[in-house]
Amino acid sequence: MKDIGMAASDAERAVEAAIVQVEAWKARRLRYKPVLGGISNTNFRIEVENDPVGYFLKIPGRGTEMFIDRKSAAAASKQAESIGIGPRTFDYLDHLDIEIAEFICDRRPSTHRDFADPHIRGNAVATYREFHSAPPLPLTKTVFDMIEEHFAQVSELNGYWPLDHVWLRDQYRQARAALEASGLDLVPCFNDPMPGNFLIGDDKSVKLIDFEYASNNERLYDLAIWSGEMFFSEEIDREVIEEYFGVYTFAYHARFTVLKALADIKWSTWAMVQNRISTLDFDFYKYGIWKHMRARDIINDPRWPLFLKAL
Repeated sequence: MKDIGMAASDAERAVEAAIVQVEAWKARRLRYKPVLGGISNTNFRIEVENDPVGYFLKIPGRGTEMFIDRKSAAAASKQAESIGIGPRTFDYLDHLDIEIAEFICDRRPSTHRDFADPHIRGNAVATYREFHSAPPLPLTKTVFDMIEEHFAQVSELNGYWPLDHVWLRDQYRQARAALEASGLDLVPCFNDPMPGNFLIGDDKSVKLIDFEYASNNERLYDLAIWSGEMFFSEEIDREVIEEYFGVYTFAYHARFTVLKALADIKWSTWAMVQNRISTLDFDFYKYGIWKHMRARDIINDPRWPLFLKAL
């Protein structure tokens, strides 16, 4: 842990400048240390003298305002807290768009391997269902909105396009037309299932953290992007659908699969934006190329036309 005045990097100087502005912490010894994880921001754990609560503080990454509405993210965090699936949050630095939440010590970040456990997987599905059943969020931003936003940003930044970008874009547009014709089921969605954003308890219960990308979005997108992030097999996808809805149908499966492809197009294009603007030590180009490859794999499945027709 470092004390105020010991900063050795821009991120540490930023966290020091922020925490000394918290009125509730004035005249108290403040200590901090980095928390690993995440590929958008720099994260820290804060200790406050004579305060039993540990705090988690996030310094926004360069350029993240291009696709993150931090006021909406704070509202989503508050909503998750109110229904018992997220940590306590504090409005100490809302005026700086810096999020502070309770650092949960009795849970651990998940790994991909955790979700091979049917019990943990079922609890995650139940957590998603709770969040989806909550009141609408202040921001509606569908997967289509996200993709179009990133397409425009890559163009503006003169970023990388894959050689088959026109083909991928056309496949996305066909999928969008089919989904919009069928109607979207808009609910509060998490939209960012990185493994570190799930906290696992000793009882295998699941809580969520980091609601930066949360918005009202297509219900099944939230489950589809989670499946893609966790590398679920098609068999597990079927189990997730049945666990969530109480029944498996090919129509749900088709929608789920099409949305998995769109999730990869969204994040591959996001990565090409980050490749231009981020100062974090992360290979966004490699990440984006891999996501492009996986989107192609789904779209080139011989059943893809059948999935589109089944929407």
